[in-house]
Amino acid sequence: MTFLVLGVVVLALGGCGCVVWADRGGPRWVRMVARVTVGVGELLRRAQRDRRRGLGRGSGGGGGAGDSDG
Repeated sequence: MTFLVLGVVVLALGGCGCVVWADRGGPRWVRMVARVTVGVGELLRRAQRDRRRGLGRGSGGGGGAGDSDG
């Protein structure tokens, strides 16, 4: 599990580096990676926004099985 999280962090940092490099006129492959990075970021942002909207329409309350301590 730790390696998975570490891998995601490394990919995110690499993508951010490619976005900066592409902005400064990097090679074609860097611009492609930057587009993918920005696109994935937009998808994640929309998904989070939609999820927040969906939570407001729920039945409220919560009260799931994970709420008890015992």
